[in-house]
Amino acid sequence: MTTDIDRAVALIRSRTDRSYAVGLVLGSGLGRVADLVVDPVRIAYEDVPGFPVSKVSAHKNELIAGIIEGVPVVVLSGRAHYFETGDAGIMRNPIGTLKALGCDTLLLTNAAGSLKTEVGPGEIMLVTDHINLTGRNPLIGEPTDARFVGMTGAYDAGIRAALLGAAEREGVAMSTGVYMWFSGPSFETPAEIRMARFAGANAVGMSTVPEVILGRFFGLRCAAISTITNFAAGMTGAELSHDETKRLAPIGAAKLERVIRRYLRDRRRS
Repeated sequence: MTTDIDRAVALIRSRTDRSYAVGLVLGSGLGRVADLVVDPVRIAYEDVPGFPVSKVSAHKNELIAGIIEGVPVVVLSGRAHYFETGDAGIMRNPIGTLKALGCDTLLLTNAAGSLKTEVGPGEIMLVTDHINLTGRNPLIGEPTDARFVGMTGAYDAGIRAALLGAAEREGVAMSTGVYMWFSGPSFETPAEIRMARFAGANAVGMSTVPEVILGRFFGLRCAAISTITNFAAGMTGAELSHDETKRLAPIGAAKLERVIRRYLRDRRRS
C-alpha cells in the first residue's frame, strides 16, 4: 500500500536524486539556518503529501533539500505542534520522510524557557535528556511491537559530543540540560515551573519530545539544541509572550548557526 511518506518521497525525488544524511528541524525564530542551504530544492509543506502546515507565525512551512558545509541535508523550516491539533504524532510523516530520503541523523532545534538563572535569553542549550510531562506519545495507536521504543539513549552521545566540540571550537558557550515538554499553547505557571525544577528540568518548551520519539522509532540518531528566549514563568515576575520568543530567538539562532555549520564541517571531514 502506498503511504503519504511514499508519496512525499516520490515528489521530492522528482526534483532531486541526491542522497541525504542529516535532517534539521527548525523551531520558532530559527529560520535563518535554512538560508545556509546551497543548491536548494524548496517545496512548501502544503504541496507535500502528509506534511502538516503549522499556523504558528514564526514557522515558514517549507522543506529545503540541499547542501550545508558539504553535507547533504534536508531542512524542515517549521514544525506542527501537538497544541495545534491534539495529535502528538502530527510530525510522523515528515520525520519518516527524512529517514526514507536516507538521513541517519535528526538534529532538532527549538525555542525554550530557561530554568537556570545563569543561562538567559540569547544562550543555547544542548539537550541531554527530556521529561514528557504531557502523558501523550506519538506512538499511541501504532499497531506493531515497534511502538516499544527504547529511550535510554534518545539523545545520541556521539552527536552530543560532536556538537559540544563544535561549540568549543567556535568559541560559543553552550550549556547542557534536560528539556521538559509541556503541551502548550498557554505558557507554564510559576507553580509548574517550580515543579519542573524539582523534577530536574533545565528548560521547558512545547515541541521536540514527540519528534525525538518518532526519530528513534524510525531508527534515526537524534540530538536537540534549545535557543533560550526567556526565563521561565515566575523567575522574573514578567509575563511571557510569543512575541518575546520571536524577538529573542534570532540572538540564539546566530550562535546555533555557527555550531551547526562547524558540526557539519567536522562531520564531512571525519
